[in-house]
Amino acid sequence: MSRVIIDKALYRDGKRGSCGDLSDELDALRAAGTSTDFLWIGLKDPSMAELENANEELGLGLHPLAIEDAVSGRQRAKIELYGRNIFVVLKTLSYIEATSDIETGELMVHVGEHFVLTIRRGEISPLAGVRKELEDEPDKLALGPMAALHAIIDRIVDQYRDIDVEVARDIDEIEEAVFSEGLVSSDTIYRLKREVLEFRRAITPLGSPLQILHTSPRSPLPDDELRLLFRDIDDHLHFVADRIESYDRLLTDVLSANLAKISVQQNGDMRKISAWVAIAAVPTAIAGIYGMNFDNMPELRWQYGYFMILGLMTTVCVSLWVTFKRVKWL
Repeated sequence: MSRVIIDKALYRDGKRGSCGDLSDELDALRAAGTSTDFLWIGLKDPSMAELENANEELGLGLHPLAIEDAVSGRQRAKIELYGRNIFVVLKTLSYIEATSDIETGELMVHVGEHFVLTIRRGEISPLAGVRKELEDEPDKLALGPMAALHAIIDRIVDQYRDIDVEVARDIDEIEEAVFSEGLVSSDTIYRLKREVLEFRRAITPLGSPLQILHTSPRSPLPDDELRLLFRDIDDHLHFVADRIESYDRLLTDVLSANLAKISVQQNGDMRKISAWVAIAAVPTAIAGIYGMNFDNMPELRWQYGYFMILGLMTTVCVSLWVTFKRVKWL
């Protein structure tokens, strides 16, 4: 089990202390600690057996469904109540500048009496610095395990806001390119639309359960201050969700405008091609007629016939060119 523990800490009265054996420390907190003293344990890539073993040894009381979800992954963002424990699934997002892609990961958080258990998968840590920042605010940390949960969700939502800025910049660039002289590949717009959809799937399911935490009578939040803190996160999340909703509609409109622009340009190209074909058909037809080499073609024996035919070709071609130019086919 020790190989999957990436961090552990004991917090009393908002201050971090040394942490010995986890089961002993948790038993001591349950026996003599205040409700706001807690252990914060961070795990990385635990197996089902390792998580079940930790649950049994520490007496965390994790629900079997919560354990299964934490190990299997691929869960929707959610907040579920299992008796006195809370299980939270958060979608972590990272923006790839080079490709404008959004990579999605998962972070699971179990919160119960006197403990916070975070489980992450992969090498990217969305919680880098969260503990240190929270430890610098002992008054907030003294609110207990739910303060740690607030700090975690707050960090994830802040990442959403940062990615929102990047996505908005990409959309502005595409929109500007579509309505400029050049053309934008539809694949580029489709790809960004797909990333926006992935962004939307990550944050939208979290809205309702997060709202329940600070509004419902069933909420496990014991303190009005904590409810205010979670309401602030909820406001930020809904702000981003509303913007993502507008991005989806805007990209649909931009895609339609781009396709219409491509269609108009193709029609213009076809008009030009048709005009030049019509102009080229005149000398081709005349040359074809006089290239049949019949014996009885009096124009071939007229000394000015060659020059007359060249003049006729030139006159008709120039007349057609002027006509097509006037109607803006050329």
